[in-house]
Amino acid sequence: MQIALAPMEGLVDHIMRDVLTEQGGIDWCVTEFVRITDQLLPSRTYHRLAPELEQNAKTPAGTPLRVQLLGSDPQAMADNAAKACEMGAPVIDLNFGCPSKTVNNSCGGAILLREPEVLFKIVEAVRAGMPAHIPLTTKMRLGYDSPDGAMDCARALADGGSAQIVVHARTKTDGYKPPAHWEWVAKVQDVVSIPVFANGDIWTLDDWYRCREVSGVDHVMLGRGLVSRPDLAKQIACARDGVEYQLKTWDELQPMLREFWRQVRAFQAPRSAPGRLKQWLAMLIRNYPEAQVLFNQLRKVTDCDVIDQLFGFAVGQLQHTEYLKQQPA
Repeated sequence: MQIALAPMEGLVDHIMRDVLTEQGGIDWCVTEFVRITDQLLPSRTYHRLAPELEQNAKTPAGTPLRVQLLGSDPQAMADNAAKACEMGAPVIDLNFGCPSKTVNNSCGGAILLREPEVLFKIVEAVRAGMPAHIPLTTKMRLGYDSPDGAMDCARALADGGSAQIVVHARTKTDGYKPPAHWEWVAKVQDVVSIPVFANGDIWTLDDWYRCREVSGVDHVMLGRGLVSRPDLAKQIACARDGVEYQLKTWDELQPMLREFWRQVRAFQAPRSAPGRLKQWLAMLIRNYPEAQVLFNQLRKVTDCDVIDQLFGFAVGQLQHTEYLKQQPA
């Protein structure tokens, strides 16, 4: 049984991957999607979204990273997958689940679930263009506006060469509205012989137990639930292994918040850094009432120096770097 950290655009970047995998319990994680159109992307694009490629494609905690691609051109997807493999990606993942209107309008993400034959062609082309020893995995939703074609899509992915399928148990039109339909994950697993991961609405240990019972699968991918409860994966891993675990308190999370802010200051422009912290605090409120207090305190703060001092850093101690912009083409 494996526990994965979901790839969420604009939220789970290399900073969030670092602080979350440091908590333990996560077997592997995935980059935000690399958008592929009709050309081979430069190396700097991959370094920007996956700086871990410079460190054996692992987070500082040692958690393996997969590189995710999103697009609809089979040859361009294959060429870019091959490039990512050359750069050190240990696994390539393909995104067929993104519900973004912008992405779907440009023939990417969940809209492709309307055409299983296109899914097959993309996966087949990517698989053929990659080294045989590097796995190819995929992520899908139940469909665009109906789950009726979910099994056809899953078969297309498996027949094309996917070694695993993560199923976000909602359609595109469902968005993120509860509930997730875990019973459909069971139906997908019934028609493919490769491992299937359940994804969607797993916020607590009890949710994981219920998901496992309803879906019939052991593997799970955690998204917003893990971001809002940073040691949820550790809790599930301990339950899986029969080990007692005490959830971390707000006070015990403070070193992680401090490290998150330190990295945000280093890698994001000062004008956007405060918003990034507030984004996470807004999600932590679900489990930590203290996060609401801090969020209210920072709601109108745009000065990074004020936040630096709040976290115990001296003014001028933290500096924004241009590291990610200086990567070679």
